Amino acid sequence: MTRHEEQGDAGRQAGRRSRALRIVGLTLTGALVLGVAAAGWAYWRLDRNIRSVDIDSALGDDRPARAVVTPSPTAPADASPLPTGSLNILVLGSDSRSGKDNQELGGGDSGGARSDTAMVVHIDAGRTKATVVSIPRDTLVTRPSCPLTSGSTAPAYGAMFNSAYAVGGPVCAVKTVETLTGVRMDHYLEIDFSGFAKLVDALGGVDVTTGQDIDDDKSHLRLKAGTHHLDGKQALALARTRHGIGDGSDLGRIGLQQTLVKALLEQMAGAGLLSDPARLYQVADAVTTSLTTDTGLNSLNELVSLGRSLKGLTADRVRTVTMPVVTAPSDPNRVVAQEPAADDLWASLR
Repeated sequence: MTRHEEQGDAGRQAGRRSRALRIVGLTLTGALVLGVAAAGWAYWRLDRNIRSVDIDSALGDDRPARAVVTPSPTAPADASPLPTGSLNILVLGSDSRSGKDNQELGGGDSGGARSDTAMVVHIDAGRTKATVVSIPRDTLVTRPSCPLTSGSTAPAYGAMFNSAYAVGGPVCAVKTVETLTGVRMDHYLEIDFSGFAKLVDALGGVDVTTGQDIDDDKSHLRLKAGTHHLDGKQALALARTRHGIGDGSDLGRIGLQQTLVKALLEQMAGAGLLSDPARLYQVADAVTTSLTTDTGLNSLNELVSLGRSLKGLTADRVRTVTMPVVTAPSDPNRVVAQEPAADDLWASLR
């Protein structure tokens, strides 16, 4: 082979390498652009999923004092400081029949949804411990006057606790809880039947141990005492079960709900979501699709910031209790707050 031929061959090889490098570069650039676009679309979708209610504007200043929130002293200088102050969040599970999925899961009338589950989640200063207080929905309370889009509701005495949501939505639910407890609710989170079931399914189910047989014709759940792996529909049925356990009251159901909350926290902690972006997106989509928040948590950034501030909170550091109650003198099927025990409990969260 002549020198001219060798040079030509070398040139052709160099040209092929150059074209190959350009193709690889274009491929990587395209993949990067697609990845960024996909991430942007995912963020946009999750952010738009979240519905919110401006509770602060609706209730104004006639509320319990807000706890002081302080930035984390250990936050990196180039990062937004994470809050470390105590926090109170009202978490409601609603039985709305809005949407086909909720209808199939047995939600209530779309025009009269109720707060089927109510929990005040108190996160201690430092955000490494929490107390979850369940409020029985059958509790008779003083329901204050609540603002509506036009006018306001009339105050009611000896009203069912869960009627607040039915007559005035999230705003009235928050105001009624603050009137009952004297504790400022810093945030509000509501998830419906469909969202709860989808969350459990996205996590791959949840393991729950029951101390007695469950046979409830209302929730259609039948389980022998022991440990069971439940899918979303079964977990929702467990959260709604009250007949066939204990005395058939809401107190028995609350015990099951608290067991379920702890099991879900453990499931999320062990799911390895941060190392599995696809599964993380599935869980986030399941939650945000059926989530209503106050305007302080109505974006993905705010929810992520809250989650990051709770990274030291593990399931074994979450205490679950029920507001102390006694049978209502006026109705054996209802309860009222037991004093001074109930007030002592709420005072410990202020």
